[in-house]
This record gives sequence, structure tokens and C-alpha cells, in this order.
Amino acid sequence: MVSFLIAYASWSGNTEEVADIIEEILKEKNIEVTSYRIGGGVIPSPRDYDVMMIGSFTWDKGATPDEVKDFVADVGYKPENVYVFGTGDTQFGGDALFCSAAVKLAKFYESDYAPLRIEQSPRGTQEEQVVKWTEGVIQHWTNLQE
Repeated sequence: MVSFLIAYASWSGNTEEVADIIEEILKEKNIEVTSYRIGGGVIPSPRDYDVMMIGSFTWDKGATPDEVKDFVADVGYKPENVYVFGTGDTQFGGDALFCSAAVKLAKFYESDYAPLRIEQSPRGTQEEQVVKWTEGVIQHWTNLQE
């Protein structure tokens, strides 16, 4: 069975909401999912999963939160098949800094699939973006396996 790890950091709950929607969609597709809140105990090994999805909010003028940086360092290697999602707020830095943590993580992991960037909460029309992105990730990963 295909297995996905969703690792995410969330302070306000926005990134957690995105992770929850992603998890629900994956489970509907009969994909085994482990969801891990970064900073919440023993880190699962990405080696135990086919795919890792990592989510982060953007902090302090475009910065990646320290707990996300610590998670990346603690994993100790760059897994293959990494997909990135993030939340941000354009009122703090405009488009140039919007979800820059997600963009930086995608670049670091050399992900060839564009990161999902959500303005604050995924409610309303943005929930549809989460659904489309997640379905795209599943299709992208499936194509890589063929």
C-alpha cells in the first residue's frame, strides 16, 4: 500500500487545516497517511514512507520557522518524493514574501512540483485549491512510478 507522511508546523491553525484537508483526500484515495505536527514528539522517519509532504507557515519577514528548520536537520537527509505546502499572509511583506517558507523548502528538497501556497486559512475557495493540488500530487507521484 502507498504511504504518505504529512509533517507540518502550525501556530495559528491555518497550516494544520491545510494538512487535515490533504489527509482527508489521501485517505479517500485509500492512501495510508501518517500526520505529524512538527515539534510534537518522536519524528517519524521519512524512509518509512513513499512520499513526504511538508507544510509550514511563513514567519517574520519571510522566514522559515525554527521548528521546521530543526525538523529538516533532525531528519538528516533529503528524502525523494517531497511535496511542499504552506500558508502565509500577503499583508506582511506582499507577494515577494508570501509563503516564502514553502518556496524555500521546495527549493531545498528539489521538488519538481510547485508548492501549494494558501493565504491564511484554506476556507472557502482556497479549499478547492488544496483539493486540486493534492489530487495533482497524487497524479504526479503516480506518473513517476510508471
